[in-house]
Amino acid sequence: MSKTIELAQHLEKLHINNMYKSDFYWTWDKTDEELDAIFTVADALRDLRERNKSTRIFDSGLGISIFRDNSTRTRFSFASACNLLGLNVQDLDEKKSQIAHGETVRETANMVSFMADVIGIRDDMFIGEGHKYQKTFMDAVKEGYRDGILEQQPTLVNLQCDVDHPTQCMADMLHIIHQFGGVENLKGKKIAMTWAYSPSYGKPLSVPQGVIGLMTRFGMDVVLAHPEGYDVMPEVEEIARKNAAATGGSYKKVATMEEAFQDADIVYPKSWAPFAAMEERTKLYQAGDQAGIDALEKKLLEQNAQHKNWTCSEEMMKRTKNGSALYLHCLPADITGLSCLEGEVDNSVFDRYLVPLYKEASYKPYVIAAMIMMSKVKDPVSALMALDAGNKRKLF
Repeated sequence: MSKTIELAQHLEKLHINNMYKSDFYWTWDKTDEELDAIFTVADALRDLRERNKSTRIFDSGLGISIFRDNSTRTRFSFASACNLLGLNVQDLDEKKSQIAHGETVRETANMVSFMADVIGIRDDMFIGEGHKYQKTFMDAVKEGYRDGILEQQPTLVNLQCDVDHPTQCMADMLHIIHQFGGVENLKGKKIAMTWAYSPSYGKPLSVPQGVIGLMTRFGMDVVLAHPEGYDVMPEVEEIARKNAAATGGSYKKVATMEEAFQDADIVYPKSWAPFAAMEERTKLYQAGDQAGIDALEKKLLEQNAQHKNWTCSEEMMKRTKNGSALYLHCLPADITGLSCLEGEVDNSVFDRYLVPLYKEASYKPYVIAAMIMMSKVKDPVSALMALDAGNKRKLF
């Protein structure tokens, strides 16, 4: 029996009917079994590809990608996921569209969705705006389908918003699951989600928020650490507390990187901007206040510079469990002595974890493909079994 068949049999036991024709906004919108289904299908698709089996569930169709912020890994992961399933990808470049000429979000949504099966959107720059844009776009698509403009209703994959980065955090989680030999081995494991110094400002909060909102679902001991003033959204912290209480894990905040790293099994040192500052920046952009934006940037860079000791150094790593915790990063990292003078992580630490870091990133195309498949295929169990019995991907 192949691994894919074993995974399909596990999938058959899960209550996942609500995933069909559903969107994927935030991980905390999904049940435990629905998250399990994403991981299961991602592993099955990976197994099929590694055995040279075709994974095309579409004969035609489009995946529309809308990146309102720069991207390497997520952009190519979305394209890879669509291609894996048989969809072509078209990127909406707003600078080359009619949006600059006053085209509304509602109009854009319908015009690009005539033959689209999935819409992937990244809009992470401005607090209060990213999720709002995704919701506005998809509400317009649903109206278009309801009114007979669109022949099918595309589904959304959140490729990062101002609140959550589900494709990243789900890929991180699948990497952790494989590294520790299964979900059953994660209970009681300590993960330190810590702020780290960066010589730039304005990095989104969605990764740390996504981590604390997801990892607390697995009975892990999740610790958030940051300097004073670098808070994340309080509503996401409340989600983390409720998750931890429900799973027998824990969630707490500490004031130092040292305390967070102490005896940690997993560390995730990553820079982000203060929540209050990101709210202020959004208002400044909305007002077109460039002078105010420049002043805020200067202030935040000076604030960051007061915390250069918040870095993942060799000494800091020695505090972790057996001095060899699993190091995670969404990439790209600010690497001291390589990409910058002083940054989030020492070059020697980053170099030592290079292979597992790249493996961590490699799960993202499969996670995205699983999100698409679960929303577009009514009977994913039968689909996986058919793919397992089907043709080779490469014929020669």
